[in-house]
Amino acid sequence: MVDRGASALSLPDDWPAHPDPILALNRMGTFDWDLDNGVFHMDAQAHEVFDLRPDEYDGNPATLAVRVPPPEGYRLDGLVSQAMKDGSENYGTYFRIRCRDGTMRWTHTQGYIRRDETGRPRRIVGIVRVATEELAELEQRHEQAVNDEARRQQTSVVQLTTAALAHARTIQDVIDVLKDTHGLTHLGATSLVMGLVEAGRIRLVAEGPSGSFVPGTMITRIDEQYPMSEVVRTLSPRFIESPEEFADSYPILWPHITDLHITSAAYMPLIAQARPIGAIGLLYNDRRGFTSDERNVLVALGSSIAQSLQRAMFYEQEKDLASGLQQAMLPRTIPSVPGADVAVRYRSASLGRDIGGDWYDLIPLPGGRVGAVIGDVQGHDTHAAAVMGQLRIVLRAYAAEGHTPATVMARASVFLHELDTDRFATCLYAEADLSTGVVQVVRAGHIDPLVREPGGACRRVSVEGGLPLGLSAEFGQLEYPVGTIELDSDHTLLLCTDGLVEQPGTDLDDGMQTLTALIATGPKDVRDLADRLIDVAEERGGDDDVALLLLRRRVLDAPQPGGRLQQHVAPGDPEALTAARHMIRAAVRSWGAADRADEIELVADELITNALMHTEGSAVVTLRVLAGSERRLRVEVEDSSSALPRRREAGESGVSGRGLLLVDLLTDVWGVEARGGGKAVWCEFVVPERP
Repeated sequence: MVDRGASALSLPDDWPAHPDPILALNRMGTFDWDLDNGVFHMDAQAHEVFDLRPDEYDGNPATLAVRVPPPEGYRLDGLVSQAMKDGSENYGTYFRIRCRDGTMRWTHTQGYIRRDETGRPRRIVGIVRVATEELAELEQRHEQAVNDEARRQQTSVVQLTTAALAHARTIQDVIDVLKDTHGLTHLGATSLVMGLVEAGRIRLVAEGPSGSFVPGTMITRIDEQYPMSEVVRTLSPRFIESPEEFADSYPILWPHITDLHITSAAYMPLIAQARPIGAIGLLYNDRRGFTSDERNVLVALGSSIAQSLQRAMFYEQEKDLASGLQQAMLPRTIPSVPGADVAVRYRSASLGRDIGGDWYDLIPLPGGRVGAVIGDVQGHDTHAAAVMGQLRIVLRAYAAEGHTPATVMARASVFLHELDTDRFATCLYAEADLSTGVVQVVRAGHIDPLVREPGGACRRVSVEGGLPLGLSAEFGQLEYPVGTIELDSDHTLLLCTDGLVEQPGTDLDDGMQTLTALIATGPKDVRDLADRLIDVAEERGGDDDVALLLLRRRVLDAPQPGGRLQQHVAPGDPEALTAARHMIRAAVRSWGAADRADEIELVADELITNALMHTEGSAVVTLRVLAGSERRLRVEVEDSSSALPRRREAGESGVSGRGLLLVDLLTDVWGVEARGGGKAVWCEFVVPERP
């Protein structure tokens, strides 16, 4: 319903997908979404559900972002897109909106997808209604059930420990649970030891309390005369009921633990899938012997610990595999870029082994240019990482082939759409000419870039964007507008994913304001600044990855030849022509040719206009700096026609025919070159060296 990226929100399993229609009967509205025209009509009751006055809503679904928080909007977009893609007739879900007074309100929507004879979605009609009271009651029931279950668990020491171990993800988590004062001490144990089987030996991984470590027991062989070795060999528990029995059975160990005044001990093998993975021992100084019930409790406890350990081992293995896959997909190194200081950082989410599809990339390009990429594939799993890796490669390939930023983004969207995946991705691609500071930016559903000035002031740069990659191809909206940023000396361009911006309970604008304030007070060096931002993300935690790219422009001591900018201008596209003029003005000023700016812009405009008027295709305008005995600025306009331009007499009252005469008068030299099946008209202007 709103132009966002991807996020997820889960509700309890017992919350209904189709609510009782009697509830909230008087707070229900209807909508009619015209997918062809992008207009989202709502009736008066729907306006009330969204807490919007009629004059606050213009029929654009993106306007609802004022009420729908970003995570909810991401989830709704993904749900609707998936329903349209997989042929569903309807969809339904709960989501939250932020009311005018700042409170959150639960809402329910049900949409019915209308398709034409080809199966293409054309309209969605449905309802929206307030569901706060309904879900509050269900949530209360759910919480009551959880509390009852917790009370039942407290009736058994084994259940208490099992509940704690259920939250352990790593081996260290299991150890922390067992050593915690509220863990096994409920059993009255004086101390504990635990070891894991590794390569035919037992490695001690936990012992307590502090000072109870026995020298020589850090690594022991399974065939040695130790109680943990015995239970691993026999796969049976060992209950030692007196100090005398301990001293007789294990004479090597007993002298080292006499200071603990042990009176009895219980050692259990930790068995998972019919094989021993370790052993645990509980030592007591206030009892002799074990009842049948106590033995059963301890055996059950050992089984619970073994399951938790095995789960932790699998978890760590999968996490290592996932992290390795993600790191392999990201650039191994960032190339050194003359004229810029670059810093990149990546932080994995707190979801553990679930990895995301965030990525960054820096692409050196000819002519002193560089491409900077930041993106985020929907989802948190290895599939998202795999899609991310493929997207990164094709974006780099398209950019290296010399395509314009808009074409790079459009082709990447088509590529993702043609993959066998239901994922989409947000992305921002910035192509910077470091000799001029002109940065061309294309945004596909991603958050805006930021620019920090040398004094520290930081601002958000609003860039008109298109749909996320994959969705723009699916809906046939591949035209991506190109924004232009002028990056002066010592200015820093910052690109990031939404994991650095979004915080629970805040919207995107608030998050961007917080980030700009943080950057403004941050260190000047881009590496130090990147470290500070990623440290803040670590402290904040969160369930989303963070990718970050900072590029600070440095002006080289000597003028660098080869500065180059290029823009495609399609026929009948006034915005592209305006963007080309803007690029020319910015480049001429940055290259120190302001004295001839009017002449250069006038000649370039004339050549572009001629190419569009007298050919059937688009024009490609290229500006570059030529170094030599004298510094020149060269303008080339390439088209697909092989017909050469010719000078015509315009006559006294003629309104055309003076173009080439104008070019001849204002340029220092000009000419025509054949280019494949077309041609390029070029001209050069002598410009003084920059001070």
